[in-house]
Amino acid sequence: MRILLWHVHGSWTTAFVRGAHEYLVPVVPDRGPEGRGRAQTYAWPQSAIEVTPAEAAEAEVDVVVLQRPEELEGLAERWLGGRRPGRDVPAVYVEHSSPQGRIAEMRHPVADRSDLTLVHVTHFNRLFWDTGSTPTRVVEHGIVDPGHRYTGELARAAVVVNEPRRRGRVTGTDLLPRLNGSVPLDVFGMDSEAIGGHGDIPHGELHVEMARRRAYLHPIRWTSLGLALLEAMHLGMPIVALATTEVPEAVPAEAGIVSNDLEVLAAALQRLIEDPEEAHERGRAARAAALHRYGLDRFLSDWDDLLAEVAA
Repeated sequence: MRILLWHVHGSWTTAFVRGAHEYLVPVVPDRGPEGRGRAQTYAWPQSAIEVTPAEAAEAEVDVVVLQRPEELEGLAERWLGGRRPGRDVPAVYVEHSSPQGRIAEMRHPVADRSDLTLVHVTHFNRLFWDTGSTPTRVVEHGIVDPGHRYTGELARAAVVVNEPRRRGRVTGTDLLPRLNGSVPLDVFGMDSEAIGGHGDIPHGELHVEMARRRAYLHPIRWTSLGLALLEAMHLGMPIVALATTEVPEAVPAEAGIVSNDLEVLAAALQRLIEDPEEAHERGRAARAAALHRYGLDRFLSDWDDLLAEVAA
């Protein structure tokens, strides 16, 4: 099957393009939002092929995977040489995020569309988005397994947040000073230098650095389900996290401490720092849980079933 999709979310796309299909990835000369092309900091297989607008317009495409309103509102049709997603070419729309704003008054951009399928990445998102009559499915995340790398040699906690200053309360940036008093925190991610973090480092290097820290802290209030959290679990790290969105489903009790009480979280961080044996035990449980629920094989199998259904 030949699938056209834009490179929007690096971690998710890295898992998606590991399937048994050919993936056409739009690229423009400046690698801007209209066409970033293949990932520069993730390892992608050769079956992910960059295509220019002219090449995409002539390409045989079995399914279009849409991820942004602008793709549905004209971008995809232009790249497909006038073919309309959902009408001339089978299409799915992947919603990566939870709704932001006055949720009770919000409707999804593809609400009441009978010509495509809306795919949510968590059951929480499906519950909170108003999608009207549009057919919806949930395909939970899958992760390319980085391996059990946890050493916990550094008595510190790792945090991964992108754009922590701009996103502020969404990413729990305001909570970090309060939790930093219990154990030292090392923050990684895009633009994390703005709050004294380590910045955005290559993916493989990030995994090494995360795994050296004793615990993983997930302070994010309101996002779909941070893939860095699932990567930390795959690495074998014990988890300390806010009990928001899909996190209580993703992190079982034996894998870490999940609470909305900051005092509980601070105490949990301190305990894991002081008890490496407990940290290792919880980390092993976290990895087992992640492999079972968020393994790559299950993710790709779910997508194969859905793509075959949509393209039929």
